Amino acid sequence: MKNILFLMMAVIANFLIGGFCASLVGLPPLVGGLVLNAVAAFSPLYGVAGLRSGVYTEIWTGEMVKAFRASVESIGWLNKIRSYDQYAENDVIHFVHIGGDPDVLVNNSTYPIPVQAITDADKAISLDKYQTKQTPVTDDELYALSYDKMASLIERHKDSINEKKYSRALHALAPSMHGPDMPVLLTSGDASTDGLRTMITRADIIAMKKSFDTLKVPIAGRVLVLCPDHVSDLLQSDQKFAEQYYHYTTGKVSNLYGFEVYEYADAPVYRTTTKAKLAYGTVPVAATDRQASVAFYAPRMMKASGSTTMYYSEAKTDPATQQSLINFRHYFICLPLKNEALGAIVSGIPEPDGDGS
Repeated sequence: MKNILFLMMAVIANFLIGGFCASLVGLPPLVGGLVLNAVAAFSPLYGVAGLRSGVYTEIWTGEMVKAFRASVESIGWLNKIRSYDQYAENDVIHFVHIGGDPDVLVNNSTYPIPVQAITDADKAISLDKYQTKQTPVTDDELYALSYDKMASLIERHKDSINEKKYSRALHALAPSMHGPDMPVLLTSGDASTDGLRTMITRADIIAMKKSFDTLKVPIAGRVLVLCPDHVSDLLQSDQKFAEQYYHYTTGKVSNLYGFEVYEYADAPVYRTTTKAKLAYGTVPVAATDRQASVAFYAPRMMKASGSTTMYYSEAKTDPATQQSLINFRHYFICLPLKNEALGAIVSGIPEPDGDGS
C-alpha cells in the first residue's frame, strides 16, 4: 500500500514538473508530464523524478512527523502533559515572565493611592535539537530493496530520537535536589536481594502523597513514574500491587493514592548521600548513586515539538562509494513551568549490619 502511495505521488510530481517545463516551450502540459514520467520509469540515470529510487524527502519527513506525534501519545506519563506545539515558532517558545502581583490596601484612608509598577518580561525557551548521525544507503540496496530499506532505516532513526528525548524529558521533570517545594525521599523498605539498596514500599508512596498534600498540589493531575527497580520491588513484596499491576482495559499500572502510575526504564539517577540529581548522561557511581521514581503535577509541566527535517544526499553526488546518506533533525522539549510540584523517591543505601558483617 505504501509503495502504491509513493508511486502515485511520484507520478503526480512528474506531471507537475513536466507540465510546467512543457508550457515554457509552448507545448501542451500533458505532453510534458507524459514524457517526464516515461523518462523516469525507464531511465535510472534521470535524477529528478526519483520514481525508481522512491526517495521523496517531503513524504518521509511527513511520515516522521506523524510518527513522532503518535509516539508521544503512546507514552502515558508524557501524554498527560499539555502540549505547547502551537507556540513553538522557529523552534522557540516565548513565555511571559510575570513580574508580580499588586499590593492590596485594606481600609485605606490615604490619597492619592500609591503607584506600584509591575514589569512583565519575555522569557524565550529554545527547544532542544536532536540529530541522528548519517546512515549510508547504497544504490544497490535502494534499487534491490525498494522502499523497505528506507522505511526500516527511518523507523530506526525515529526510535533513536524518541529514546533520547523521552529519557531527557523525565530527567527534566525530576527535582534537581531536595527542597521545600520539591521533595526527594529515600525508600524505607528492606534491603534488596543484591544488598545494594533499600526497597520501595507503599509507605514511601504515601509519604510522597503527604508531601504533595502539604504543598497543596491538586489531586487531579498527579503522576508517578516508577523506575524499574521500584516496579520490581512492589511486584515482589506487595501482593496487592502485583494483582493490580495492569489495568485490564487501559493496559497501564493501576493508580495508587491519587497518583496516576506509569513506569519507564530510563529513569534519572540521584546521589543518595546528598539527594541531588546527577546531570543527564553522568555515569553513576556504584556505591552512592541510585535510580529514582519521579512524581509531578502534570498541569504545571509543558512539552512542545518543533520542526522535523530529513537530510538526504543522493548517491550520484558521491561516485566513489555510490551511496546515499540520510539523517534527521527534530526539535522537542519538556520542562516544568515552575520548579514546584515535583518529587522523587530514590532507593536508599542499606545500613551495614550491626555485627560488622
